[in-house]
Amino acid sequence: MPSPLATHWTLEPGVTFLNHGSFGATPKAVLAAQQGWRDRMEAEPVRFFARDLEPALDAARAALATFVGSNPEDLAWIPNATTGFNTVLRSLRLEPGDELLTTDHAYNAARTALDAVAADAGARVVVASIGFPGATPQSALDAVLSCCGPRTRLALLDHVTSATALVLPLAELVGELAARGVEILVDGAHAPGMLELDLTSLGATYYTGNLHKWVCGPKGTGFLWVHPERRERVRPLVISHGANSPRSDRTRFRLEFDWTGTFDPSGYLAVPSAIEFGASLLPGGWSALRARNRALAIEARDRLCAVLEVAPPAPDEMIGSMTSVPLPEVAESAGVQGIDLYSDPVHAALLAQGIQVMVTPWPPRPTGRWRRLVRISAAPYTDMDDVERLATALGRIGTAATTALRAAG
Repeated sequence: MPSPLATHWTLEPGVTFLNHGSFGATPKAVLAAQQGWRDRMEAEPVRFFARDLEPALDAARAALATFVGSNPEDLAWIPNATTGFNTVLRSLRLEPGDELLTTDHAYNAARTALDAVAADAGARVVVASIGFPGATPQSALDAVLSCCGPRTRLALLDHVTSATALVLPLAELVGELAARGVEILVDGAHAPGMLELDLTSLGATYYTGNLHKWVCGPKGTGFLWVHPERRERVRPLVISHGANSPRSDRTRFRLEFDWTGTFDPSGYLAVPSAIEFGASLLPGGWSALRARNRALAIEARDRLCAVLEVAPPAPDEMIGSMTSVPLPEVAESAGVQGIDLYSDPVHAALLAQGIQVMVTPWPPRPTGRWRRLVRISAAPYTDMDDVERLATALGRIGTAATTALRAAG
């Protein structure tokens, strides 16, 4: 029987949807709010863009600022976290020999952006190996700090890792790196709505997050937070009218980021509705919803670990609303070249049974023995019945194919 909260979504009947973490799923009420803004925009486009849009974006930004613990002036609307970390990286002034630090759990798009910026400047990307399974908050802290050197300019760190679904000890990492004079760019793609945020107190230099995932906002909604001391040097990827605007009533940061050309702002304007919707689902509001999802994720992990006969790959304190469980190791290079996130044979076998869940190779760029990770997302519409269907399917696959998985990928 589905979660009673599932009625708020339009998810396809008959599909056990355990992959909210990839693209999110927007509830009916938020889609309706977005459509209301679109209707208003199309009724009189010139009035909307020339007069109504700016105060509407400001009001939506104020609601977001309260939710993430920020001054509204430090926030810019952007379509996704990928745009956010590219914006920051392209605003850096790097010298040959400078180092950009990240971890082996970094999201592929973030790693490719780091590589591109480093190559252009003659800089170097340094990768701290946290490892998985077996990661702990202390091992993550030790791994990152051991790779920090005198040429480290910036560290790009996940708040919640993508493939491995780990909540990194971000406050400790930020404190230690900042004390060493290193700027910190946080890829918080999964954090808003999953974790309680207080960006002003965190102490990072930059923070970017998605709102279409755990906040359940419309697709194409994200934000970039920039420390007030760095706002003047960070510019959007697209330069437009704000660059030479004579206005003095708004900061250059606001003028440039709020208008990079004609766009559909309805998603951003519906973000307050998404925040209100999440707060309405349980009597305790967002704190209760986050706690509910986290408890479900831990219970799901324990159930799958029991079925697969593996130990939990990370401690409970590193779990948010997602969890990844490893499948058996696969022989070196066996089948890995042809695998991507949505064409993996195990993913296909689960999908054939009506189960949509993330299956990804680990390490993400295998050069030797590797394994698959099954990542479960505990969204409001998910319950343990969904997890049990996955456990049964994995047990069926594992019983028939563990030997083949080990040998042939």
